[in-house]
Amino acid sequence: MSLSSRRTARRLAADTGLLVVAVAFLLPLAWVVLSAIDPHAGLRVKAPDGVTLEHFDAILTDEITFTPLLNSLLQCGGATALTVVCAALAAYPLSRYRSRLNRPFLLTILFATSLPITAIMVPVYALFVRVNLIDTVHGTVFFFAASQLPFAIWLMKNFMDGVPKELEEAAWTDGASPLQSLARIVLPLMGPGVAVVTVFSFVMMWGNFFVPFMLLLSPDLMPASVSINDFFGNRGMVAYGQLAAFSLVYSTPVILLYVLVSRRLGAGFALGGAVKGSPADSRRARGRGRRGARGAGLVRRCEGRASVPPGSRADRGRTRSHMPTELAVRTTERISPRPVPPFRRNTTSR
Repeated sequence: MSLSSRRTARRLAADTGLLVVAVAFLLPLAWVVLSAIDPHAGLRVKAPDGVTLEHFDAILTDEITFTPLLNSLLQCGGATALTVVCAALAAYPLSRYRSRLNRPFLLTILFATSLPITAIMVPVYALFVRVNLIDTVHGTVFFFAASQLPFAIWLMKNFMDGVPKELEEAAWTDGASPLQSLARIVLPLMGPGVAVVTVFSFVMMWGNFFVPFMLLLSPDLMPASVSINDFFGNRGMVAYGQLAAFSLVYSTPVILLYVLVSRRLGAGFALGGAVKGSPADSRRARGRGRRGARGAGLVRRCEGRASVPPGSRADRGRTRSHMPTELAVRTTERISPRPVPPFRRNTTSR
């Protein structure tokens, strides 16, 4: 088998594998869309027998959809805002100040991200019972924020490292405090990083079923991630059409959030010329100016020494250390190169 045929075979194998993965992701989405408008929806992915909106009419009520969605927005939105603020405040000293405890703290955070929620849910439930946070919205918000905070700090710290510190030094020169430089310089410049942390935290909280199911007891406080369980009957009867329609409505806030922040996600850090005129840049410029001034003074001294006539008292009083340089200068001035005559062909015959 030739080299070109082997490359073609590998490319076909890779394309086939990617196609299989894409089909595995698209089949559930196709089922949700088709079953939401199919009057006889089932488990199979098939073309709908007809187009109907009865499933949407059945779920668009306060008890089934609107109240759970409002609870989800309040809980996940508040927890996301709290996570982003705490992650920014925690990542700032880790990014800007060097300490022996930075690396152990970051490794501890990385270990905390690997802990499963089910392993810590029993002690958390006992703690919430003691401090009267069971069946409260703010208790659920606190636990959501605490569970997402380790990974958010790790992400925020990595994004914050990409912002030049010289910009903060310029702000400090103008009288800004570290908190003001964080809020007015660092966070606006790392907008894509803040958007990534926001979207990631909100999506992870939005689809969390186990935490609100354990911490909330009142049906009026249940979010949409828990109320979706009502479409599954006790005897195996499932309203597939209503389940698919509710899934589409349930996914709408996440899609809208991604559309709103997509511009910030694709913006990137345009900080190429941002450090011009900063204090560090000024120090570098002053250093280059001093080196240039020393070089110019050396040139002037060499020129002055070369202008001294040979054999004079000033020439005889010089030190021996200057002789090689002066000799080279005087030799260059005294010896004038002769012009090279143009090449002429000898036409005389011998």
